[in-house]
Amino acid sequence: MHIEPGIVTGAKLVLSYATGIAAGGVALKLAAETVREQGIGSFAGRTLATTVLVFVFFEILPHFPVGVSEVHFILGSTLFLLFGAAPAAFGLAFGLLLQGVFFEPQDIPQYGMNVTTLLVPLFAIQAIASRIIPRNTAYVDLRYRQALALSTTYQAGVIGWVAFWALYGSGFAMSNLASIATFAASYALVIVIEPLADLAVLALAKSLRGVTAPGFVTPRLHNAA
Repeated sequence: MHIEPGIVTGAKLVLSYATGIAAGGVALKLAAETVREQGIGSFAGRTLATTVLVFVFFEILPHFPVGVSEVHFILGSTLFLLFGAAPAAFGLAFGLLLQGVFFEPQDIPQYGMNVTTLLVPLFAIQAIASRIIPRNTAYVDLRYRQALALSTTYQAGVIGWVAFWALYGSGFAMSNLASIATFAASYALVIVIEPLADLAVLALAKSLRGVTAPGFVTPRLHNAA
């Protein structure tokens, strides 16, 4: 997952560092709450799991450059539903960093904007989940429309941030607008598939109710709030 190098350069990168730090601050706050409520061992284990999964999503699942960025199956809503907001946020940040360090070093200057693009939509689906999922509903009992709302919100957030960075860095030239539109259109497939992936993973998790090791998944996965 990356904004193509050269789209945002020079002094304009400062904004990306600022937004990345802000997103990191929110993630740290969520992490502190998670550790306080569920313990550091559970948080660390879930963070490790999400980091590995994100790295696999980015490097092994199909991905291809389109316009101003790349199309990936990020599965942000799946990570949120399985592991919770804080472990998902840290897993996305660490997985992205590992990808940059080992495979895409040219993306390191874009890390601030890329991590912003991944984390802010995650925080958005956390807020939406608290509104559309009743407190007496465990995540394994979600319906398709609820999974669709979360996944669509996440993907729309990713598209929105990619468009923002592209416009911020390269302006409103027709070629740039066309690249943004091509990227956004290509994500239609992701928006269709990811809710199905969510439901498939949740169905598997439901079948494993009582088998999953305590602390390895978010408590809300199997239990009402």
